[in-house]
Amino acid sequence: MIASYLIALVVSILALCYVCWNYFRIKKMPEGTQEMVEMAGIIRSGAVTFMKTEYKTVGIVVLIVALIFTLFVEKSSGITFIVGACMSTAVCVLGMRSATYANVRTSNKARESLSIGETVKVALCGGSISGLAVQACGILGLILILLIFKGVNGDAVGTGLLAKLECNPTIMRITTYSLGCSVVAMFNRVAGGNYTKAADISSDILAKIRHDMPEDDSRVPNVVADFIGDNVNDIAGNCSDLLESFVATMAAAVMIALTLHRGSGASEALFEATSIYPIIVAAGGLIGCLLGLGYAQLKKMGNDPSKELDLATWISAGLTVIIALIGALIVFNPVKAELYDSFKLGWVSPWLSAVLGILSGIAIGSITEYYTSTEYKPTRELAEIAPEGEAFVITKGDAIGSRSCLFPILVISVSLLISGLICGTYGIAMSALGMLAFVGATVSIDAFGPIADNAGGLAESCHLDEKVRAITDKLDAVGNTTAAIGKGFAIGSAAFATVSLIVAYVGNYMAVGAEPVLNFASFIVVAGGIIGGGLVEYFSAVLTDNTIDSAKKMADEGDKELSIPGVLEGKVHPNYNRLVEMAAKEALRKMLFPSVLAIVIPIVGGFIFGVEFVGGILVGATIVAIPRAIFMGNSGGAFDNAKKYIEIGALKGYGKGTPAHKASVTGDTVGDTRKDVVGVALDIFIKTMSTVANTLASVIRTFTLVK
Repeated sequence: MIASYLIALVVSILALCYVCWNYFRIKKMPEGTQEMVEMAGIIRSGAVTFMKTEYKTVGIVVLIVALIFTLFVEKSSGITFIVGACMSTAVCVLGMRSATYANVRTSNKARESLSIGETVKVALCGGSISGLAVQACGILGLILILLIFKGVNGDAVGTGLLAKLECNPTIMRITTYSLGCSVVAMFNRVAGGNYTKAADISSDILAKIRHDMPEDDSRVPNVVADFIGDNVNDIAGNCSDLLESFVATMAAAVMIALTLHRGSGASEALFEATSIYPIIVAAGGLIGCLLGLGYAQLKKMGNDPSKELDLATWISAGLTVIIALIGALIVFNPVKAELYDSFKLGWVSPWLSAVLGILSGIAIGSITEYYTSTEYKPTRELAEIAPEGEAFVITKGDAIGSRSCLFPILVISVSLLISGLICGTYGIAMSALGMLAFVGATVSIDAFGPIADNAGGLAESCHLDEKVRAITDKLDAVGNTTAAIGKGFAIGSAAFATVSLIVAYVGNYMAVGAEPVLNFASFIVVAGGIIGGGLVEYFSAVLTDNTIDSAKKMADEGDKELSIPGVLEGKVHPNYNRLVEMAAKEALRKMLFPSVLAIVIPIVGGFIFGVEFVGGILVGATIVAIPRAIFMGNSGGAFDNAKKYIEIGALKGYGKGTPAHKASVTGDTVGDTRKDVVGVALDIFIKTMSTVANTLASVIRTFTLVK
């Protein structure tokens, strides 16, 4: 067992060394003209200021929660909670910093080389820093905890420093590590989403609707706040989101292995096999991502960035499948005579479950691309209906979003069903982990989107040549699709992660040896399910209201700046800092309530109505949140790309400034809040609630008001 941990530790450290090498390689590249250097500095400074301000609040919350865990739950769990929060913070800061260096260097590479292939490499290099850091840090934190506390122990008993409530310390350490990642992710997504979309919507309102100015015009102060927001939310927020999913699936797989061991009387060898295999799959996936992304960096790229990025994903996924198969053979074949009855196909069952998860991730990405890319019918039809006005655009976009829900949900359901049939509850956890086993590649390619978007914005705001704009516009269009695919992947992975966490939760509070069952004939479970679904809608409304309120205030403030003599003429710079500070203050002021909501709901509900009520909340929230999040992400992506389709002149007779374009801008404004605020926050909402429930299952079981 220790040998496997050490191998995973070495792989994660090597990946972080490669990340650091890429980071310093990016920094050494030239930034371009003096105007580009100045604008990039403003964006970088604003992003750093926002993160510093946010983490002052997050740090206080983390320390308070860690102290509560140490005193009242399990004495070492406060430390592991802080480790999770630190890992999430590290990937956010590293991802955001690398993106704010890569964006201007991507623009400059386009300016110097006039080559799409060379420019893509710079943006992908910046994105790979984020993606590989997510997977490497997630593994590193878990391995350090397992090594320091001497692995997984199914029979140990632990208590807090003050309270003497008995719990399994291994489960508590793993779940609090995961919860530390979740709490930071929730704050990042809520605050970052409010910040970036309030800035984005307000800049669109000012430039495209109120003043008929070009997009990304540096005279509009809100544009700079939008540039900053791309890094704060789409990079930092996404890093913490996928790190949380990745850690949660590893944690769920290990916890299920532990509950299976306690309930079946299996040998120590079989217990070690089931608890080690998730680590092997995760580390194997990281190796696959390193080789896949490394190949993309070395290969000479052509003029079709999509193919090159897809190739990196396929290589990463393919290598993950091969390494996971070898790992299953090594780990499970020696104990095949003792395999659980639920392993219907013997030692190969866990591997097949992981492969189903991997295939599901690729399938969901492809479905998302179909519904959001300008290369396919749905988004083109949305653009073609824009001349009919805003009402047609919104209605058609809603229909696309709703229609796009069915197939991803079918993919998720079929994968979970088959995994459960061939490998039981352990198979469900391995399917979830399989989908996230090559998360390093998916996050890298997702991060390519906002870097390319920023690069295009910098090219326009710094008045670079039209040939440069043509390259950055091409990358921006590809980036919109990769970002949409990334959001689809994040939502799909959240569904898998949440299901595996719910399975682990039920196993955590059931009696030793009992089959983990949640009774849906119970009125307590049904009531919890209805409330869980209602909470998802309430959470969505809170986030939407917060974003629109902030956007209105920022648009009005931007108008005041534009009314200053000389600003519209380009002779005087607006006060960028004032808008950036306003966006930051609004986002941070409004992040606390929705973030704390996800933590408090399972605690309050559990202490009043018990563990089954919480199980109902988790299931109800998941059932409502997944299609809702897919609808939000895909309709928003279609709105965004339909606008881009018109802006590049693909719709004959209509272009920038026409009524059709303005109708598409309205659709994009609606879609911005959907895809970048609500959709991406819903998956963290259900994961955070599930992680909190897992962490406190033993405590809730002991203390319940209604017996």
